[in-house]
Amino acid sequence: MILTVTLNTALDITYRVPSLRPHASHRITEVTERPGGKGLNVARVLAALGHEVTVTGFVGGATGAALQDQLRCSDGISDALVPVHGSTRRTVAVVDAATGDTTQLNEPGPLIASAEWAAFQEAYGDLLGSASAVALCGSLPPGVPVGAYATLIRAARSASVPVLLDTSGEPLRRGIAARPDVVKPNADELAELTGSHEPLQAMKDTRRRGAHAVVASLGAEGLCALTPDGSWRAPAPDRLSGNPTGAGDSAVAGLLSAQVEQLPWPQRLARAVALSAATVVSPVAGEFDRKTYEDLFQQVVVTEQEQSLRSSGTTSL
Repeated sequence: MILTVTLNTALDITYRVPSLRPHASHRITEVTERPGGKGLNVARVLAALGHEVTVTGFVGGATGAALQDQLRCSDGISDALVPVHGSTRRTVAVVDAATGDTTQLNEPGPLIASAEWAAFQEAYGDLLGSASAVALCGSLPPGVPVGAYATLIRAARSASVPVLLDTSGEPLRRGIAARPDVVKPNADELAELTGSHEPLQAMKDTRRRGAHAVVASLGAEGLCALTPDGSWRAPAPDRLSGNPTGAGDSAVAGLLSAQVEQLPWPQRLARAVALSAATVVSPVAGEFDRKTYEDLFQQVVVTEQEQSLRSSGTTSL
């Protein structure tokens, strides 16, 4: 079982409009609702790839109940969300059909009490006992300590469960110090973390801070990875029009599924890039166009950049 953690779950609402214009009324041509938050998007892609997935995090209120109702219809996903007093947030994505661009509006999430955080940690510890890998994804809701991911990473390491971290800002900084197996920042998050706008140098600095392996999303340039086994670059395919929301989450699912299947790093990156691109052409986050994915997976060319320094006393994913 792969465990995905979404502390700040959401009900994702996607509107499609013919053309998005400021200060104007719009006629919506299509509306979709899905359980959301980065880890739930990751879980849906993992399930579509044939993996058994359990989702956990916080859920509450009428929005949370609607989210869980939809989760019950999701094949291959087990619900282990922890109830809280506050209400689960909503996110709204407005897709401009004329340009393919997306405007995202994200609520902050419910205030989490200290007793609710303690209850989650207990539930998380129990779930680790049957997990083959864990993904810690997304923002922290109000009330959760900024070092929450560091705490969860240390628990996973104590249980000998590989952990991938996908967050930003101070939670990323503190999480890296707890030595996650993989971190997946984008170029802006890397620059904010290290002060360097040169990706390879920033990834080296991130590894020195504690990350075992770093996979950086470089937008239109694809992915690059720095690991104890080497450094690789996987270019993105030609730009595809559509909704990019959730593309990074699909990349996480690709990396994590390939790790569980014990594929070598080049194949992990190829899968991640192909899934990310196939998500762009899908109408909502957490889904991907399977034919696009299968075609692109055969086309992605992963090149080795350089051999990185090997770390003593660590085990490669």
